Amino acid sequence: MILQSTEWPLPSIPQVFWQNLDLGIFCHFGMNTFCDQEWGEGNDSPELFNPTELDARQWVKLAKEAGFKYFILTAKHHDGFCLWPTKTTDYSVKSSPWKGGKGDVVRECANACREEGMHFGVYLSPWDRNAECYADKEAYDDFYCEQLTELMTQYGPLLEVWFDGAGSEGRVYDWERIIGIVKKYHPDAMIFNMGQPTIRWVGNEDGVAPYPCWNTENSAKISMFSNDRATWLPGTPHWLPAECDVPIRKRHWFWHPNDEDSLLSLEELMEIYYRSVGHGTNLLLNVSPDARGLIPDVDANRLREFAAEIKNRFSNPLATTSGTGAELELVLEKETEVDHIMLMEDIAFGERVRKFEVEALVDGEWQTIVTGTAIGHRHIRKILPIKTKQLRLKLTESAGTPIIKEMKCFNN
Repeated sequence: MILQSTEWPLPSIPQVFWQNLDLGIFCHFGMNTFCDQEWGEGNDSPELFNPTELDARQWVKLAKEAGFKYFILTAKHHDGFCLWPTKTTDYSVKSSPWKGGKGDVVRECANACREEGMHFGVYLSPWDRNAECYADKEAYDDFYCEQLTELMTQYGPLLEVWFDGAGSEGRVYDWERIIGIVKKYHPDAMIFNMGQPTIRWVGNEDGVAPYPCWNTENSAKISMFSNDRATWLPGTPHWLPAECDVPIRKRHWFWHPNDEDSLLSLEELMEIYYRSVGHGTNLLLNVSPDARGLIPDVDANRLREFAAEIKNRFSNPLATTSGTGAELELVLEKETEVDHIMLMEDIAFGERVRKFEVEALVDGEWQTIVTGTAIGHRHIRKILPIKTKQLRLKLTESAGTPIIKEMKCFNN
């Protein structure tokens, strides 16, 4: 059934570009790295920050090698310690022994991303446990906007700006001003979940999206610590895809010593992949440098294993097709065992499919092997192995004429 209304949300060109990236690396690094903690209180001495072997190129090269397309750095976490020599506070790298106070982690990361062709983004915590002016709303808005302007103007193109709601439950910032700064300097940058976002938080830190995970949700949770929904400015787009964030070490965003046992297994990472990228969202996987300023070998090797497994499962389809309309057939060269189906809509024209079925021709008869609702940017379904030479996608309900960018099948 094709619904005749021609009114449905469409993504912007930058949103389509971002969704096509699929995979990003999150990098939590800062004062917490040196204090064996997740949330500092903003009173740890800058003297503790001294990553004597810091190599941002190692971080970014690893991300690129593993097939990730963008890289987001925590320029300032909740403790207020800034990884760049900001003019707004002395609580930054300029007060640390690292490089004699002349270092700039944000600069080194931005340069490494530019050299490696990796898209760069920054995380700037609105909550600041060090800033004396935080209790004064107007003074802190000025303080925060100055920090944001420094990041927006000194480090080249930015793909994404990450605003974390944790710790800010019940606090109202000057979002019109904040978003205005982002749009002034980086009009195409994705804005995460706060103010006037162009992407939303999936609502958990497990890296998984529900199914269906429509691109047109009009609300999202503000943080893990409240059931409150984010209050967005008028003009927030109706097309608002989700990003799934998760640390590669269970519940630990920052590096901790003797913590290798918390590393996610390859099987756990693949389950996350199926339930994030496979549900049409982007996956933002956190991999953190240690106190040396290097990604530990154990984390790097697990990331490489993850990349190799994704490539092994999904780089060699048995057959591929595309098309428009309510039905699409996929013909294989010979009868073959199939255990994965991948579907993609051309989301530039919106998310049109509302219900679908995939059938397989077995012994001369069609058998339904997959049913679903959303396809969106990407839908991956693992099925019980079945031998067939022909598959058929039936789009049983849609808004407008369905446009299928890709239909693929695999045997793993």
